[in-house]
Amino acid sequence: MKTIYLIPLLFLSACSTTPKLVLRPQPPPTAADNSVVRYPEIVRAYHFGRYADPNDDSVMHEQHTVFRVEENTRWDLRPATIGNNVVFPAMPRDAAFSPAPVNDAILAEVNSQRLATAQIMGQARTLSSALMQFETALQQSRTNLQQTMALRLTVSDMKQRLDALQAAKGQPPSISTTNEASGSLSP
Repeated sequence: MKTIYLIPLLFLSACSTTPKLVLRPQPPPTAADNSVVRYPEIVRAYHFGRYADPNDDSVMHEQHTVFRVEENTRWDLRPATIGNNVVFPAMPRDAAFSPAPVNDAILAEVNSQRLATAQIMGQARTLSSALMQFETALQQSRTNLQQTMALRLTVSDMKQRLDALQAAKGQPPSISTTNEASGSLSP
């Protein structure tokens, strides 16, 4: 009877297994041969068995390999020679320092850009001179406006004074249209 209860448990445990993940190491990337300009670094592998961590008694390390860099890489300052010739490794050129490719289409485009730039510069000079003339005329207009306002104030002030003088005399202003003197001698 007890075996009947175990059969479903066997089926459940068979379904609960997970697939194992297999990790494969990637091949190292191919590197350029720098042995001409640098000494390689020296790396040694040390194999340790099981041991207790000296810094923590509650930690134990399983056997594993430790890699240690014994000597770092450094520059090889000796010139590389083949026979009697000194050989320098080929370095890719920086595109900023290489001359631009030249063909007829590129030359035509560069010349058209130069012409367009010259035309734009000429138009800019013309526009700049017109702007300076406009600013000069505007400044002159402002000066004329200020002088006109000052003259209007002066005329207004003189008119008020004349009106005040005539009112002080008590007689209306008489304007003679002839050259005769006005007085008692007239008929």
